[in-house]
Amino acid sequence: MDALYSLIEGFGVLGDPWNIFYMFLGVTLGVLIGVLPGLGGANGVAILLPLTFSMSPVSAIIMLSSIYWGALFGGAITSVLFNIPGEPWSVATTFDGHPMAQKGRAGEALTAAFTSSFLGGTVAVLLITFLAPIIADFALEFGPAEFFGVYLLTFCSFVGMGKESPFKVLAAMMLGFALAAVGLDSVTGTLRMTFGTVELLRGFDFLIAVIGLFGVGEILLTIEEGLSFKGKSATISPTVVWQTWKQIPQHWATIIRGAVVGCWMGITPGGATPASFMSYGLAKRFSKRGRFFGTGELEGVVAPETAAHAAGTSALLPMLTLGIPGSPTAAVMLGGLLIWGLQPGPLLFVEQKEFVWGLIASIYLGNIAGLLVVLTTVPLFASILRIPFSIIAPVILVICAVGAYTVHNAFGDVAVMLFFGLLGYVFKKLNYPLAPLVLALVLGDMAESAFRQAMLVSQGDLTVFWSNWLVGGLVTLALLMLFWPAISFLLGRLLGKKGGADEDDGQVETKAV
Repeated sequence: MDALYSLIEGFGVLGDPWNIFYMFLGVTLGVLIGVLPGLGGANGVAILLPLTFSMSPVSAIIMLSSIYWGALFGGAITSVLFNIPGEPWSVATTFDGHPMAQKGRAGEALTAAFTSSFLGGTVAVLLITFLAPIIADFALEFGPAEFFGVYLLTFCSFVGMGKESPFKVLAAMMLGFALAAVGLDSVTGTLRMTFGTVELLRGFDFLIAVIGLFGVGEILLTIEEGLSFKGKSATISPTVVWQTWKQIPQHWATIIRGAVVGCWMGITPGGATPASFMSYGLAKRFSKRGRFFGTGELEGVVAPETAAHAAGTSALLPMLTLGIPGSPTAAVMLGGLLIWGLQPGPLLFVEQKEFVWGLIASIYLGNIAGLLVVLTTVPLFASILRIPFSIIAPVILVICAVGAYTVHNAFGDVAVMLFFGLLGYVFKKLNYPLAPLVLALVLGDMAESAFRQAMLVSQGDLTVFWSNWLVGGLVTLALLMLFWPAISFLLGRLLGKKGGADEDDGQVETKAV
């Protein structure tokens, strides 16, 4: 019941008309970002983060989170109408969404996508509402060793559960740790890896790095690919919306399954993209019309969109309660909280209660606002895609440069942004993941501080990380995650050999008979 009372107080925070205005503005900007291939939720939040510096932290986080919800909704528009995923997690939506558009059912596909996104997000925010206070209370008992255990588990989960090569994840993460270590050591006051350069004394600013990595890097790649847009037009009428809404309850099992998969993948570092593919695959496996998937099935649109939105929303749960982002976008938002002087983690629920519950309340309203905006403005946003990308790209690059300059009012930061933009471009060309690099850049300092504090308390005794069941369990699970790719490979070889041996035995017996 305490959670409900706190949530009601959070809605009171949204009573400020300016917060409502920022929420609708954020959703509209988010949809715009979502429909532009080459940008994305993390990119949009990173690029527009400097706009919020003059706002209060509550208004700023409401606007940023609304940009993210808008991007989650907007990605489906290009997937359905143009067969171009606006976001990585919208790829699975193209499988059935675009065939529906080709059959003249674009309005139906878009309505199903938006509505299932809304339902997935609602389930996830309910999870945050009732689970976050419990996790935060529990985390108040954490010491430096426990916090390091949580950070270690996060890093190792990216290695063990990510879909990319573990070696590439480790390489990206190590580079992130190295970049996070540049500058003044906050514990000893010594300089690290500055090479006598004054500009490196304050290290690499997280915000400038993500603007370059996500914004500039994506734009460079999109320009190289020579993206052009050719798609179907669509209008959504109240009749189409009503007819689609009457069909959606028939897919209740797919919605529940997609929400569960999405919440799980959001809380763990799985992310929205694998969640959408997993939900689509499960829907295809269990649906009575699974053999028709790929030809324009409504259920094939509902499944990935429900999971993607649930994953995107639930990724905020570990960020708010433990200070650990569950997605690249959550990592960018965590950086924003640090810039505003807020420390994500269990104490946030005690010291900044109004802020936390105002944010959670804004997720509820942001979901509703997002649904209303996309249902009423689809033709407008689809027409934006008919503007040549050669006009859109320079505008986005200028916004990135202005955003980087405004952080410290220094032209050197624009050069640093371009450096990270090139780094992001190289990462994408070589198929190296950016999320582990960003994660290490954000959490590297905090993990290092927790580790050094734990070592000071234990006087250098590493067994402090197994001093009680909680930290011991976290560290052991982290090590299991770290070596999971090797363990699963060995298990696969052993089981494969055993299966092969059984098969050989069967062949011998058959021959003998």
